[in-house]
Amino acid sequence: MTDATKPLAGKTALVTGASRGIGAATAQALAEAGAHVILVARKVKALEAIEDAIHAKGGTSTIAPVDLTEADAVTRLAGAIGSRWDALDYLIISAAYLPELGPVTQVDPKQYNQALVTNVVATQALLASFNHLLKKSAGGRVIGLTSSVGADPRAFWGAYGSTKAAFDNLLQTYGAEVEKLGDVRVAIVDPGATRTEMRARAFPGENPDNVKPPETVADRITQLLVSDFETGHRERVD
Repeated sequence: MTDATKPLAGKTALVTGASRGIGAATAQALAEAGAHVILVARKVKALEAIEDAIHAKGGTSTIAPVDLTEADAVTRLAGAIGSRWDALDYLIISAAYLPELGPVTQVDPKQYNQALVTNVVATQALLASFNHLLKKSAGGRVIGLTSSVGADPRAFWGAYGSTKAAFDNLLQTYGAEVEKLGDVRVAIVDPGATRTEMRARAFPGENPDNVKPPETVADRITQLLVSDFETGHRERVD
């Protein structure tokens, strides 16, 4: 009999960017719903703090300190996870890098490259490396966290927006490719204005109390997984 308070019991989820913001909130929400969560981010101490918070509420998790931009890092991560778990039920791609805002003609090449590698190259690597584990699940699900500037270009957001446009394209294309081959489904979620460090960098004069907390987005992602969705689903959390 399924525990109504733990609708994701028995499921394994991997969350990137799990050390802070929406990623951290999502990891905690999924663990509270019963999933075992693999926490992926670069900073060990920050991951340990999230793991402690999960365990304090009776949840379970595993930390995986990884820099997704390092060569072969995602492949090694997938190998380690595949040696311990037979399948991966949920892949939540939350990690992202925001370069400084400015005109397209003045984009900093180093920061733009960092954004491309983090937001695009690492995403392709995650989909490629975890595809076989997602297919082994009875219902593999992928949810990518995007931004409105990917689909709706805005002045001075070209560097970040172009990487998110590519991010969206990769996810949607992958979803179309696997849709008829098994049970893997793909969705894209635009968090909208959310109280995160990234948001504070982009809007330094904004009162954080005027935007929703990351827990609101995390709860919606959890609801999506519990209620399920079809490939191609896209929504904004307002």
